Amino acid sequence: MVHITKRKEMPVVQALAVRLGAILLALVVCGIVTTITTGLNPIDVYVTMIKGAFGTQRKIWILLQEIAILLCVALALTPAFRMKFWNLGGEGQILAGSLASAACMICLGDKIPNAALIALMLVTSVVAGAVWAGVPAAAKARWNTNETLFTLMMNYVATQLVAYFVIVWEVPKGSGNIGIINQATEAGWLPQIGSSKYLLNIVLVAILTVFMYLYLAYSKHGYEISVVGESASTARYVGIKVDRVIVRTLLLSGAVCGFAGFLLVAGTNHTLTTTIAGGRGFTAVMVAWLANFNPLVMVASSFLLVFMGQGAGEISTIYGLNHSFGDILTGIILFFIIGCEFFISYQVHFSKKEGGHDA
Repeated sequence: MVHITKRKEMPVVQALAVRLGAILLALVVCGIVTTITTGLNPIDVYVTMIKGAFGTQRKIWILLQEIAILLCVALALTPAFRMKFWNLGGEGQILAGSLASAACMICLGDKIPNAALIALMLVTSVVAGAVWAGVPAAAKARWNTNETLFTLMMNYVATQLVAYFVIVWEVPKGSGNIGIINQATEAGWLPQIGSSKYLLNIVLVAILTVFMYLYLAYSKHGYEISVVGESASTARYVGIKVDRVIVRTLLLSGAVCGFAGFLLVAGTNHTLTTTIAGGRGFTAVMVAWLANFNPLVMVASSFLLVFMGQGAGEISTIYGLNHSFGDILTGIILFFIIGCEFFISYQVHFSKKEGGHDA
């Protein structure tokens, strides 16, 4: 009665119309759920969500900063995912980079010039993230281990390692946290551009986005990643050294996650905690999938998730609702967006029986 076939390729305009239709339908469903469960006017709720993200200049800068960091992590995971190496260790790789930056700030903050300190923080953070991703990559290439489990376990190791050093460096002793590092001297803090301390982070991630798009779309390495992702056997047949591509790609993935850790410590939080990654290593997986691993489209998917997160917090505050209600609305919208991708990629055919035979 029903059979499904894969579409050749839906025209861009038609695919965009399907996605917009899915979003509009999601908003209608969210409105119905809002009215039934809370009795609130859904239009008022949507307006409040928009104000939560764009209500003040400070909120706008926070929105852009959160988009930048989430986008940075999504960019880091994309090369591995295109290769079908399921790197779920973004959290640990961010923590490794954050730990390296914090160590430089604490141990060398008053010993070397600030420019040299920031450069050293950048290098050590990138190297730490690359090493953290390189371990499971090498194991995969050498022994064909399960990269999903390996990278997940590395997250727990990184969390405990950070927890250990937080206790070592805690201020004051017994507090269980480090506090703001070098608050008096601002040694190791990224310089502020203009009136916002977040602008440099945003500019750096914008540059990284363009680089990653060009790298994946036009470089030899990007081509090799795509071939390995399609078929490792075919890649070997055409002379691509698959093991080398796996390790090289994961080193890049971990390095960019380490860079995200550097931005969090040097440019945003100026401290170190076990929760500094804030779940971005997992949220970024959804960002990458929603964008079909296109770095430029990831800007939009990052915006959607961050906007929904900030909007959920705002309606919880204004209307006294449980924060989970905002998560419910986010889930409904994501369900429709992800679901519409099925109809973009596949076509559903219906047939009816007449006299015992298919029509």
